[in-house]
Amino acid sequence: MLLRSLAVLTAANILNNRIAPRLGPLTSAAATAALVAMARRSGLTWEDLGFQHGRRGAVAGGALFAAVAVVYTAGISHPKTRPLFHDDRALSLTRARVLEEALVQVPFGTVLLEEVGFRGVLYAALRRRHGTVAATAGSSAVFGLWHILPSIDMAKANPALGALTAAESPTHLDTARVVAGSVVSTGVAGVAFCELRRHAGLAAPVLLHLATNSLGYLFARLSTRLPARLSTPSEPPTA
Repeated sequence: MLLRSLAVLTAANILNNRIAPRLGPLTSAAATAALVAMARRSGLTWEDLGFQHGRRGAVAGGALFAAVAVVYTAGISHPKTRPLFHDDRALSLTRARVLEEALVQVPFGTVLLEEVGFRGVLYAALRRRHGTVAATAGSSAVFGLWHILPSIDMAKANPALGALTAAESPTHLDTARVVAGSVVSTGVAGVAFCELRRHAGLAAPVLLHLATNSLGYLFARLSTRLPARLSTPSEPPTA
């Protein structure tokens, strides 16, 4: 089952990132259904897949959603961190397309498949055979590798974030280092998502994932509407 699950995830990744990105919600829904069907046929229960602790997950996820909004607000409010939100993948879109990304593509084309696929099916299958530690490490490692294709364009689309990910200057970005940094950082994020899933079910990482991605489009647009330098109450008025 593990090999079949990885094959489904790989095919969906290529389709969503290189062949038919606008059809991501349909591709991801079909892939998610296939993964869940395979998991259920292999004997995994709904609880094994993380469909439990609904109320606890909603509360934890809601709090994390709000926390992300606060962090993003602070980020775009400071001139030094605001460039991290200047992402051409959001800024080049029309308002209608931004709404489509935030409300359709991200929830159904990204979060649905990634959370059910990595924190649900893959995590449960590995945990059943090898235990919790191996499930967390294995699913998080594959989650990091999953981001190779999305991160290839990061250096051009968001030089500031690419530089932070690669730990180098924005003016001398190396795509390979950006990709490697993205794989490592998303793998680490996967560990945190797995811990959320273990303690609060799938709802918590779903809401956190939704916040980081969907709100990213909103705050990217907001970041360009702020002045280059925000004054503070302690600053004297200029003449």
